[in-house]
Parts: sequence; C-alpha cells; structure tokens
Amino acid sequence: MDDILLAKAAIIERCLRRVDAEYQDDPERLEDFTYQDAIVLNLQRACQAAIDMAMHVVARDHLGAPASSAEAFDLLAKAGRIDAELAKRMRGMVGFRNIAVHEYQKLDLAILQAVIEHGGDDFVAFCAAFGLKIL
Repeated sequence: MDDILLAKAAIIERCLRRVDAEYQDDPERLEDFTYQDAIVLNLQRACQAAIDMAMHVVARDHLGAPASSAEAFDLLAKAGRIDAELAKRMRGMVGFRNIAVHEYQKLDLAILQAVIEHGGDDFVAFCAAFGLKIL
C-alpha cells in the first residue's frame, strides 16, 4: 500500500472524527464561532488531504497535468479511478475549501451544515476508491 495515501487517509479520518465531536448532530453549534472554527478547520484539513491524495495518484500514475486542484478529481474519473459523480462532489469540496480558506465570500451556514452531514460519506467513498477504509 502507498504510504502517502495511508497517511492522507488517516488525516481525513482524524479530521472527520473531530468534526463529529464538535458538531454532535447539533446545527445550533454552528452559530458558536468556537465550534464553527474547529469544524471548518478540520473540514479544510480533510479537503486538503483529499486533494493531496488526488494529486499524488495523478502524478504517480501519469494521468495528466491538472491545472487546478479540482481538475485532479476529473483526471481520476477519466482514468476510471473514481466515478464521475464522486469527482463532481469532490470538486465541490475544493470549492468549499477555497471559500473557507480564502474567504472569497461569507461562509453560508446551511452549506456548512450540508457538508458536515453529507460530505463525510464522500471522503469515505474517495478513500475506499483506493482501497482505504476509514471510519
């Protein structure tokens, strides 16, 4: 097994566990900036680890030269490593990460809640595509 993929999957798993610990299935916690910051930071880290995994596999397997982080997921889908729908959702995670990191716009709490409640499954599926079981 690829040590880089193992390390990045471990980061994703740790971050998703932290998100769950802070969120506790309580959307009202998103109104508290301390919880919100902890959740967003860990989602950013999980997103970055998934991007790192995608870029690593694309480079390692000579799948192309992505012009952006999001495009790495497209190249994985084109090569049959992940399905097109998962690639689309992971591109959405890149967009979320960019908003959170660069504060292009105010973070929409409804979007944050959706990422918390549904995005974890995408990270699990992404890792599973490379034979890595998390959570």
